[in-house]
Parts: sequence; C-alpha cells; structure tokens
Amino acid sequence: MDSDYGVPRELNDLQKARSQYKPELPPCLQGTTVRVEFGDGTATADPATAHIINRAFPHTYGQPLAHFLRATAKVPDAQIIAEHPPVRVGVVFCGRQSPGGHNVIWGLFDALKVHNSKNVLLGFLGGSEGLFAQKTLEITDEVLATYKNQGGYDMLGRTQDQIRSIEQVNAALNACTALKLDALVIIGGVTSNTDAAQLAETFAERKCPTRVLGIPVTLNGDLKNQFVETNVGFDTICKVNSQLISNVCIDALSAEKYYYFIRLMGRKASHVALECTLQSHPNMVILAEEVAAAKLTLFDITKQICDAVQARSELDKYHGVILLPEGLIESIPEVYALLQEIHGLFRKGVSADNICSQLSPWASALFGFLPPFIRRQLLLCPESDNSAQLSQIETEKLLAHLVEAEMNKRQKEGTYKGKKFNAICHFFGYQARGSLPSKFDCDYAYVLGHIGYHIIAAGLNGYMATVTNLKNPVNRWRCGAAPITAMMTVKHHGRSIGKPALHPATVDLKSKVYELLRQNASKFLLDDVYRNPGPLQFDGPGADAKAVTLCVEDQDYMGRIKKLREYLDQVRAIVKPGCSQDVVKAAVSAMASVTEVLSVMASPSGGNPTNFF
Repeated sequence: MDSDYGVPRELNDLQKARSQYKPELPPCLQGTTVRVEFGDGTATADPATAHIINRAFPHTYGQPLAHFLRATAKVPDAQIIAEHPPVRVGVVFCGRQSPGGHNVIWGLFDALKVHNSKNVLLGFLGGSEGLFAQKTLEITDEVLATYKNQGGYDMLGRTQDQIRSIEQVNAALNACTALKLDALVIIGGVTSNTDAAQLAETFAERKCPTRVLGIPVTLNGDLKNQFVETNVGFDTICKVNSQLISNVCIDALSAEKYYYFIRLMGRKASHVALECTLQSHPNMVILAEEVAAAKLTLFDITKQICDAVQARSELDKYHGVILLPEGLIESIPEVYALLQEIHGLFRKGVSADNICSQLSPWASALFGFLPPFIRRQLLLCPESDNSAQLSQIETEKLLAHLVEAEMNKRQKEGTYKGKKFNAICHFFGYQARGSLPSKFDCDYAYVLGHIGYHIIAAGLNGYMATVTNLKNPVNRWRCGAAPITAMMTVKHHGRSIGKPALHPATVDLKSKVYELLRQNASKFLLDDVYRNPGPLQFDGPGADAKAVTLCVEDQDYMGRIKKLREYLDQVRAIVKPGCSQDVVKAAVSAMASVTEVLSVMASPSGGNPTNFF
C-alpha cells in the first residue's frame, strides 16, 4: 500500500486547470527575508486555569505572539532573519481528511525551497502510524505536481491518528531524532494540535532539537478561538454541502410531498449546519447548542418539528427541508446520559451483547423505546475521546420516525387535518470531504504552509500558524503564530479536573451570526426562500465568496492586539517625565478606569468563566 503514496494522479481537464492555479501570498510572506515581531507573553482565556496549564507545559507556556511583517513595515524591534541554513522538516497528516490539506504541504515546500534550495521536506506515509514507523517520502516538485489544489489526503495518506500514549510520544521522538529533523509539522484539528503541543513540550523537556508546530485543518470548523478564525476545509465542505442541500430544496418544492431530513458531518459542534443554513436557506435547522442550552428532550424536538409541519400545512405546504448536525444526538440530555452509561459499561469490559441487560431501569426503558436500528448504533464502541460514533448514528431517521408517529397520532385525534406526512433521509458527510478545495481554501492552506516555514526560521516550538483578517482580500491578511498553550482550556467534570487541551469550539448563541439565523428563522420556515449557491466556482462570479459565518463576525483579534500595543506605545511617548501635571493626571485617571474594568472582565466570575460540566 505504501507504494501507492505520492504516485502521480490521472487528472481530468478541470483538475489539470486547477493544478495550474498559483495561490496568492500576502506581502508579509513574500521575498527571502523573514521579519518577525514578538508581542507580549501569552496567557489563557480563563485566568482561573492558567496555573494548571503552566504546570503541565512549563517549557512552552507563556511564549509570546509572533507577527510576520512586510518589508515596508517600520517596527524598530523586529527580528530580521536573512540567513537560512539548510533544514530538514517532516510533515504528517493527522485526523480526518479535509479539502486543502495538500496545499499546506505545497506552501511549506515552496517556502522551504525559496529560502534555501538545500532544504528537505519529508512526508510521513500513512499518518501518525507512518511517523512511528519512520516511513517517509521526500516531497519534490514531481511528487506535488498532480496534488496541487486537489482534494483528499492520498499523497501521503492517514490512519487512525493520535500521538498520545507514552509509547507513541517516544516513537515520534525517536523518528525525529533518527531522521535528524529540525521541525515536525502536524496538520490536523483540535485533537491533533493538542497532541502537537504535548510533543513540543516533551521534546523541549528532553532537549530534542526538533521543533513542533501545528496547522489548523479540519472540516468541522471547530478549531476556533481568539487566534484562529476558521480552518482549512470548512469553506469547501459548506459550499459543497450547500449545493446538495439547495438541490434537495428545489426537489422538495417541485414534488411538494416530501420532508427531507438531512444530517451533516461536523462532530459535536454545529458550525457546518449553521453555515449551510445561511447559504442555502432550508426551512429549519436544529443546532446541538440550542438543544443543550434549552435542555430539550427527544419529545421536545419531535414536537417542535411537528408544530412546524402543521404550521406549513395550514399554508397548504406539505414539503420541507430540515438540517441536523451529527452532534445533535449527544446534546439531547436523556440520550447523552444513556450513552454515558453504555460507554461506562464498555470500559468495564461488558460486551455489546450484554450491555442492555445491565442498564439501569430508566436507561433500559429509554433504550427499549428507541427503534432497533438506533439501539444497534448506540452500542457501537465509543471513539478514543469517549464520544459516540456520531457519523454512524442515524439521528435523521430517528427523528423522521418519531415525527411520522406523532403526525399520524395527531391525524387520528383530529388535531391535524393535512395530508399524510412523508419523510426522506440523507446523511451528507463523506460526499464533500474529498472535494476539490475552494479558491479560499487553496489560498488559505498555501499561506499557512508558508507561515509554517516562517515559524521554523524564527526558531519557535509549540506554535500554531495563524491568519487573521481573512474576510478581506489576501493582500490584507495578517500572518502570525500563537502558542498552542494559549488556546487551551481545562474542563471540570464534577470534582475532577481534566487535562489542559484544545476543545472544540461550539456555536456561540450570543454571536452576530446566530442572531442573523434567528432573525430569518420564521421566513425560512414558512416562505420557502430557498437559495442555490450553485457548484464551487474557481473563476468569475462566486469564486471569491467566503463563508457567511466568517464575514459576519468581526474577529480580527491579532489586529486588535497590535493596535493595543500601538496605543500603549503612544501613551508612553506622550506621558514622559517633564510633561504637564494635567497630562499625568488624565493618564492616571484613564488607566485606573481601564484597569478596573479589565480586572473585572478577566476574573473567573467575569467574561470568561471556567467551564463546569
């Protein structure tokens, strides 16, 4: 199987045309000189857990932000790196494949060769298993030729990816040492970048010279925080799914007799479902975060959908499209509790065949209520993070089944006088993740690859490549790097404290984009304002379209940090010994007020409370 990796692809005419597209670089990444400005040392979003993260990552916690600068930038204390000795770099795909992953490697390769033609890039074959086994392929122009701007991870492949146990960490360290790597680049999502941070800490502790860095690539869109606005692959996944959804919407409108229940891939968070709703305007979406916040039961959700069906029937509409995130099933309180009990029995060694007989009375009653196909799916072995196999649990069929039963009941009771309810179910998951990447993802991934080299040249360890201001054209993107430990949080489970880690960002129910959804929910439900964004566009109208969730939110965190430093520098320049008494008084009064407000906001009971579960 290893011999298949890196083999030239047979490309059709469209793929050949796409392979010729050269992504644009922001000015700060152009040329052969690396200019980096270091900011203040970083903290964490929750001050109450800073000491826990610091204790777990003593070598990599508190490192400064890094901003990469264009040649014309006037920053006196910027570090200028003009000499680039040859380096050996390894790169590995971790986690599920996401459109644009190949372009990260392409960008990294181009940056390596531009700065020193003797630089070497080794790709690990088969994901983390290839890293442990030291199976490599040297990346060359010839290897890359048919993978540029293409989907999938088949140039290097991937396996079940984690680098977590002592044996796995030791195998990774041994591989990097044996191959004399100056840096290891890990391409992946939340779990993979948590592993990257742990590797970086372990390597630093053991004085291994290999630096470790992460690149945010995941179709789920849940690696979001103050430093990371979106992930490579999310734009493509949402555009491809939105086209499929809009096609189904038009089909529903044409036949006027079916309700389509569509479950979307995206793990626990509902980012994909939310973005696809805003792009295609289906009649209804049920977000996992809404269900968790309101503690909605299966009965509540079923009633909500049935009431919507009945409201549409009063307008003589017997069709519709309903979106469901795959993480919805774990957000339903009673189902989540049932899953926890099942997984607890798995951990005790109880086989799937014997679990139902050992459930508590209430769990047994719920389990017996569920349709047989759902029972079988709930008994699948949990994932490595103890979550259910969400892609295998057909929530859409469960809800369609429950809604049909309730509508039939209402019809018999005479409370519903419309036509018979008919449902068709779909799961959109694997159809999109091997897609040709969108123009945005091609550019974003390529730029992140270039930043990867800049991180290496700056000698940084335990960092993630970041780009902010993404809703603007590429020439206005701000490129930098942030310590992965600054993105970590610590979850509390009762009295026990979890390990510091990156955790999936959920949909913020106070955000502008969620407010936009709520403003349009009634219109989407009743008026059939279906929107068809069409297939992916690489040129012309639509080619430069970006995710609605990216454009609506004002997220330029790194830009604001830089602006804050500029204001502080101005204050220092104005308030110097010898300035007037009035200037000093005004400065002290203003700073006292600002400090008081910020202290309240930064306290554990202020704007960023600890997450308790």
